[in-house]
Amino acid sequence: MSALDYDLLSSYAGLLSLATASIYLGAHGSLPLPRNADGSRAAEDIPERMSSEDAYLFPIFGSATLVGMYAVVKYLGTEWINWLLSWYFAVAGVGAVWKAAIALTRYGLGDVRWTAFDQVSVIIRKGNGVLLELSARTLSLALLPVAVVPSALYTLRARSTLLTDVLALAFAHSALGLLKIDSFRTGCILLAGLFVYDVWWVFGTEVMVKVATSLDVPIKLLWPKSMAFAAERGFTMLGLGDVVIPGIFIALALRYDHHRAGAPGHRAFGKPYFYAGLGAYVAGLATTMGVMHAFGKAQPALLYLSPACIGAFAATGAMRGELGVAWAWRDEEEEEKRKLDAHAK
Repeated sequence: MSALDYDLLSSYAGLLSLATASIYLGAHGSLPLPRNADGSRAAEDIPERMSSEDAYLFPIFGSATLVGMYAVVKYLGTEWINWLLSWYFAVAGVGAVWKAAIALTRYGLGDVRWTAFDQVSVIIRKGNGVLLELSARTLSLALLPVAVVPSALYTLRARSTLLTDVLALAFAHSALGLLKIDSFRTGCILLAGLFVYDVWWVFGTEVMVKVATSLDVPIKLLWPKSMAFAAERGFTMLGLGDVVIPGIFIALALRYDHHRAGAPGHRAFGKPYFYAGLGAYVAGLATTMGVMHAFGKAQPALLYLSPACIGAFAATGAMRGELGVAWAWRDEEEEEKRKLDAHAK
């Protein structure tokens, strides 16, 4: 029996921890922000929800995009598209890192201390209409220069595993806060559709692997295959899609726990659906890594993650005797009620 490769096992464990922590923090970042003193909430704090109709189309649009990128890589080469995407992700990275830094700082300080900082607003009007309105706390503005650093270094080719992971984690955090689904039904449709999408494009063709290995952009998490963090053996890699897609389902579970508890804050409430989903994600990703290691071939992670997350939701609901209630619940209805309350006040 061959000796255990502890360097490789540590790499799997590190990548698993990074992905799990990303979902944990991103899911909490998706919780509704506390209301203002007058009971209202800013319009930008109420993003649109993905509906069941959107979920059905998601794998189709994803396939079209993937095939388009594969055609560019295969017939036009990677140099110019990597150059173009690097600038795009550099600009987007500033916003993502800034948003993540604000969320983590706000969580660390608490809402009371956060709201003690002054609010700075810029309003551009034309006649009686508002063309543009920007508002931020002074501490948020102080974090902006810090948020520029990772993108600037990445653009200047001062790249490293740490820098790639910082940007990727920021993108994941932003995506989990912005990409919200309206119900567990929509989430199950999305996970089932992308289950087929992932399996087909990984096992049925070379398209997914070719695109993933050709693009030099921070849309993947990396961990060195070395306990000393040396790069000689290469890295284990996890695409952000395998974090964000299950993550938005797990984030919905957390918002459902928050709704069930009627909790005004973000910390002190029971989270059975959230922890079941997060545990299923860990088990599914560990299974993915185990199969990949055993067969020495790239695996479509959603092959394991989609059934795990859906199964965890169904089992939790069934054991608690409230599966029908959870299935019928719509996050969107709660947000619409908040909109109406804010408008009335």
